[in-house]
Amino acid sequence: MKILDIYLIKQFLQTIFFGIIALILIFVVIDMMENLDDFIDKNVPYDVIFHYYLVFTPEIIRLITPIAVLFGALFTAGKAANLSELTAIKACGVSLARFMLPFMITTLLISGFSIIFSGYIVPMANRTKINIEMNYLDRGITFTGSNIFFQDTRTRIVSISYFDDNNNIAHTVSIQDFSRDDLTKMVGRTDARSLMFDTLKKVWIAKDVVRRTFGEVNQTADYFDELELAEVNFTPGELLTKQQKPEEMNFNELSSFIKNQQKSGNDPTNTLIEFHSRFAFAAASLIVILFGLPISANKRRGGLAAQVGINILVAFIYLVFMKISQAFGKNGALDPILTAWAANILFLTAALVNLPRVRQ
Repeated sequence: MKILDIYLIKQFLQTIFFGIIALILIFVVIDMMENLDDFIDKNVPYDVIFHYYLVFTPEIIRLITPIAVLFGALFTAGKAANLSELTAIKACGVSLARFMLPFMITTLLISGFSIIFSGYIVPMANRTKINIEMNYLDRGITFTGSNIFFQDTRTRIVSISYFDDNNNIAHTVSIQDFSRDDLTKMVGRTDARSLMFDTLKKVWIAKDVVRRTFGEVNQTADYFDELELAEVNFTPGELLTKQQKPEEMNFNELSSFIKNQQKSGNDPTNTLIEFHSRFAFAAASLIVILFGLPISANKRRGGLAAQVGINILVAFIYLVFMKISQAFGKNGALDPILTAWAANILFLTAALVNLPRVRQ
């Protein structure tokens, strides 16, 4: 690695670091102004408020990383251009592509870290943040393990009044089975006082069971003190996962949740978009660098201020297009993978078209 590369990478990383710190402070101040009344009304302790914004920080970092990277490249390249450093670099025979190389390698590493960060660290922090909102701010109140309702298979719906995750016991359970030919026609129903999961047999044991069968003419009801339910597909771990929001799930949990949705006949489109969007948004830093850096590396009338305006506009258009494509994807108009990567594909295409036009 040459001295020039070290110099550029150092300037680039320093600018990204200070950009992230500044943007975090802006986000926190704006959010605090919005939530200050709620914190005061609910008498939330100061240490809880501090903890809330501490676990909110990873989500902020995930959102602002592409913007911070873009501005890092902007100020580093723009400063070099305005101080005629870039002119001296080009005079030494360094092409624009070679000048961009340390930026691209650094951004590639940042994107790789962002995938791990958004896939595992951010969901863990979001769980704590949502828990604080539920317990102290009364937002989205749900009680873990209560009022669980889901589709186990294409023809089976399960409702559980309360699930004790410490003992793997589900209380007041209703399992409704419908006809494969007519999903509006119920053909059977099983009601149990409780279900206990046998970890050795990997099967649910129902207690105080009433099993009803609905025929074309007759209806039957059978009573059992205890009954094995080998036909159900869910596990204790899946019951807790079903209550989580996608932003609380890591990559492994999202993947399992998608498979369960497909197995049960539910539409996994929204979850698939969330899954692939984490990869696409992490790669956004690389795309915006490839698009914005050549623009910033040329002296322009208006100086650095004009370049700032151009790159803010680029970032804004990218975010708007990403939201629009997600709206089409969630409505079923676009494939989930294409939905997640549409903004990146568009800006990558624009970058590749624009790159040969930039003065080398």
